[in-house]
Amino acid sequence: MKITGIKAYKVGLPLKEGRYNWSNGNFIEVFDSTVVAVETDAGITGYAECCPLGSAYLPAYAHGVRAGLEEIGPKVIGLDPTDLNVLNRHMDAVLRGHPYVKAPIDIACWDILGKVAGLPVYKLLGGAAQEKVALYRAISQEAPEVMAKKIAGYKAEGYTKFQLKVGGDADQDIDRIRATREILDASDILVADANTGWTRAEAARICAEVADLDVYIEQPCPTYEECLSVRARTARPFVLDEVIDGVGTLMKALADDAMDIINLKISKVGGLTKARLMRDICVASGTPMTIEDTWGGDIVTATIAHLARSTPEEFTFSATDFNSYGTVDIASGAPKRENGFMTASDAPGLGITPLFDVLGDPVVAIG
Repeated sequence: MKITGIKAYKVGLPLKEGRYNWSNGNFIEVFDSTVVAVETDAGITGYAECCPLGSAYLPAYAHGVRAGLEEIGPKVIGLDPTDLNVLNRHMDAVLRGHPYVKAPIDIACWDILGKVAGLPVYKLLGGAAQEKVALYRAISQEAPEVMAKKIAGYKAEGYTKFQLKVGGDADQDIDRIRATREILDASDILVADANTGWTRAEAARICAEVADLDVYIEQPCPTYEECLSVRARTARPFVLDEVIDGVGTLMKALADDAMDIINLKISKVGGLTKARLMRDICVASGTPMTIEDTWGGDIVTATIAHLARSTPEEFTFSATDFNSYGTVDIASGAPKRENGFMTASDAPGLGITPLFDVLGDPVVAIG
């Protein structure tokens, strides 16, 4: 089997809440997502989706996905999509860096492999380690009382894990953490995610001010070294996200005891092949993970569900159902949240079918 063509579709994903706010005043109202189709000479097509969180979150942006596909796409034509390690080594050789560009090609090839084998992707990633996956809800940065009210509403929908977007004014962030923890049950999980938005001094102060609360601290500062310094100053459980961008940084962080949990974003590390390797290293080292991506719709949510379902429950700190945040469906067969949980499809591959009447015509066509 050989790859014969790659197509990319651009689709806007408006938010039900109207706007998503995170650290340093960043916000998005409509996400710009790219759906990728990898075509083969066997008549089997695999699908994937990549949706960066704007251009101020990671070294990634929506137009870069499509520009990168135009660069790398011709160089993967003729490869066997089921030789996933060969494919990934080749992509790394012909395009240095830009893992988010390579991710949808890799994921679409996993979809192809599942369709060829007649198996769901979670089986190929290790099997059904859990039947359903517990979800968290991200709470957009707003006034403390507004965030607390939103958490109360999402608790009624079955969520028990909440990721609070902080990384703004230090005094307000302290109030945000206290106001939201106050309305939660003792068994509920609260993560204060600064998304690199605090200075080391702010992070040290905030961690000290909430030391009496049951709260996780996530990615307080921009650099690994700053986060490591804050980690040494607090007894609160510690999560690293933005600075864990591959196997190398993961291994260093494990050696330095830099965190208790990592946030494993599939497109950030280059796709399912590399995410699976990092997942397995985390399991072997006893490190739980939030398994998710930067953002997306139905196809990203399906991809998350397959990796999470094949991960042991005790190492799946949480996962994300991004398709419940938006107003536009882009594929049938995607996971749907039920009482704070989701699961991956048992159909071959990712188990999704793109809705081409929504996607429209391709904006990139190679091969």
